[in-house]
Amino acid sequence: MSETVLEIRDVSLTFRGKRGVLDVVAGRPPRDVNALNGVTLDLKRGETLGVVGESGCGKSTLARCIVRLHEPNGGEILFHGSDVFAPDQRRDRSYNRRVQMMFQDPYSSLNPRMTTSQILKEALLVHGMCGEADVPERLEKLMDLVQLPRDALEKYPHEFSGGQRQRIAIARALAVEPEVLIADELVSALDVSVQAQIVNLLLELQERLGLTILFVAHDLRLVRHVSNRVAVIYLGRIVEIGDSETLFASPSHPYSQALLSAAPSLDPDDKGSKIHLEGELPSPMDIPPGCPFHVRCRHKTPKCTAELPVLRPLEGRGAVACHHAEKI
Repeated sequence: MSETVLEIRDVSLTFRGKRGVLDVVAGRPPRDVNALNGVTLDLKRGETLGVVGESGCGKSTLARCIVRLHEPNGGEILFHGSDVFAPDQRRDRSYNRRVQMMFQDPYSSLNPRMTTSQILKEALLVHGMCGEADVPERLEKLMDLVQLPRDALEKYPHEFSGGQRQRIAIARALAVEPEVLIADELVSALDVSVQAQIVNLLLELQERLGLTILFVAHDLRLVRHVSNRVAVIYLGRIVEIGDSETLFASPSHPYSQALLSAAPSLDPDDKGSKIHLEGELPSPMDIPPGCPFHVRCRHKTPKCTAELPVLRPLEGRGAVACHHAEKI
């Protein structure tokens, strides 16, 4: 069995909501936004774990918690068994080096006033990866690694295309020799043809460097292509997790079924059978009692409206948070 690198245990995060004019007039207090509501999952060494779900479901918030940009209100995140938010670990910058994040927008994730060389050199020197004299050689190797010409080192971010900027972002992450990469919607801002190039590069680097990847995306076909396992998240909670091919071929949770049925097929003869969900996605400021999905579920029972289902193993299917998964 592969070693567990990251353990996320019952992580919750609540943001303080803003008060509107009517709230102020009526004297109502601000309402909390429940971004994460008890997320639990493991990340194994060398695997790619895909995280999918609707916009606003908590995917990016989870990614930001893992790299300590947000601190959870509850639960814990363990890296090789150590709590990354413990006081002694917060002072240890090695975690920032070993777990690197790549962001969605290649246009805003790079400093426009720094050349590629300066951007990468900063990462190398801050984390003490090499001495000043060895920097030029390391920079050239990084350019070769992400398949960019070496003269790109003297250019500024605005001189590159979106795909090239994302390659620079990957090079910056790899400069500090991380164990884990968090890819938050890495290619969603790129053209489809460029997406394929970046994803294939990432998979090649993973095999070559032995990287572990958490791949956050909303493109289901892309997630299926790159991931070993997939976690489906709904209103800040994992509702299903399992082997990629098994989950895509036979999802167990009614939300997973609806989500995957909406994904376009590459087969022109596959007309599909899209599942239309009832109602609207509930607000994270007012999550329904019981199973949060029951207000949109075709299979709901009185038990669903009153009791929160736990994420439990399902024989041959991974794990699912549904009271009636066996029947569905």
